[in-house]
Amino acid sequence: MTLTTKAAEAAIPHPHRRVTPPQVVGGSRLLAILLMVTGAAGVLAAWVITLDKFKLLEDPDYQPGCSLNPVVSCGSIMESEQAAVFGFPNPMLGLVTYGMVLCVGASLVVGARFPRWFWLTLNAGMLFGVGFCTWLMFQSLYDINALCLWCCLAWTATIVMFWYVTAHNLRHELLPAPPALRSFADEFTWVVPVLHIGVIGMLVLTRWWDFWTS
Repeated sequence: MTLTTKAAEAAIPHPHRRVTPPQVVGGSRLLAILLMVTGAAGVLAAWVITLDKFKLLEDPDYQPGCSLNPVVSCGSIMESEQAAVFGFPNPMLGLVTYGMVLCVGASLVVGARFPRWFWLTLNAGMLFGVGFCTWLMFQSLYDINALCLWCCLAWTATIVMFWYVTAHNLRHELLPAPPALRSFADEFTWVVPVLHIGVIGMLVLTRWWDFWTS
């Protein structure tokens, strides 16, 4: 057996051979653009909410532009305790984190590649973001009893970026998963975020059903 033949055999995946995840991985152009779009949407939402929060602090009678009715009332959200969980307005955290996502997307567009620990850290940060947004959603729906349209934009952006980065990590074997799940994440990446957002939409619809239908 020649060296060339051995090299060719080594390149063929063996069913019992453990595949080592690549050390440095880039991202597709679709993922790069998606991170830029969702990151920019998050920055926009956080920026508008931050400005309105400062105006509300200056003038308690100030009415944000997105306070449209008793349900869609950004002012009620901003005045709640949940709007400053960490001791400062939540959107100020969003300005930093969404800005970082935007920068990652821009880096991928120009061909940047990142090590495994970076992708896993990014994924973990987005998982925290989804968890935090989920808590804010339930607080908004069932405690504050109001919706903020800019918050909804930030929630949507966080959900989309999280699931697409998770699918990317599964596809490149940066996260452990069975082959069937990797194949699903590769071919039907859009399904899970659509279902996730759809469930939230149904919760919003049913929570104020009488108001929407009156």
